[in-house]
Amino acid sequence: VLVLVVAAIVAIAAVAGGDSKKKAAAPTGTGPVTALPYAEETARMFAGIPQKGDVLGPDDAPVTMVEYIDIQCPYCNEFETQAFDSIVEKYVKTGKVRVVVRPLAFIGDDSVRGRNVLIAAAAQNRMFDLAQILYYNQGKENSGWLDDNMVRAAVGSIQGLDLGRILSERDSDAVKKQAAAYDAQGQADGITGTPTVLVGKTGQTPAVVSFTSYTDPKAVEAAIDKALG
Repeated sequence: VLVLVVAAIVAIAAVAGGDSKKKAAAPTGTGPVTALPYAEETARMFAGIPQKGDVLGPDDAPVTMVEYIDIQCPYCNEFETQAFDSIVEKYVKTGKVRVVVRPLAFIGDDSVRGRNVLIAAAAQNRMFDLAQILYYNQGKENSGWLDDNMVRAAVGSIQGLDLGRILSERDSDAVKKQAAAYDAQGQADGITGTPTVLVGKTGQTPAVVSFTSYTDPKAVEAAIDKALG
């Protein structure tokens, strides 16, 4: 009996130890276990909304909102972390608006690195999630904050985003080609700074929204309401 009891204790300890190690290990291809701040808020923000490349929301939404952003722009940070969630809740989740995001790289090297990983994330239909978590954890401009450690932490904070693919594709020819396409579209639209938001009926040329405050969604909401008729 004693031998059986000891064997059972050893078996239980082995199973418990195995579970503990399993929980401590990083998920394959998703980065670190410990998520960045605001990971849960980001997941809730986009839950249930279709994403396809650089588009958030249903294709048949009557209104389209276009965002030109720089991932390390502090004014973009204000809009994305304090106003965009309201727009998503009121208009995107209800199927009234589809959002197209076009990342630019105005400020510096961190902008370039950020844009590249966003484009790579678009191939996995998680561009908006990655942009949002990076804005929530944005560092000082051109400080080198958006290094590989930040990329790994940010990607690891998003369920289903494959870190290996991001790292292998971020400097690919396909990503560079898409970055050049965003630059060309930005020039065609006369974009000279970020954030720039344009709103209009889907299929028609959108108009630039004039901001009084990047933290207040009212200007964008008014433009959306006008486009909805």
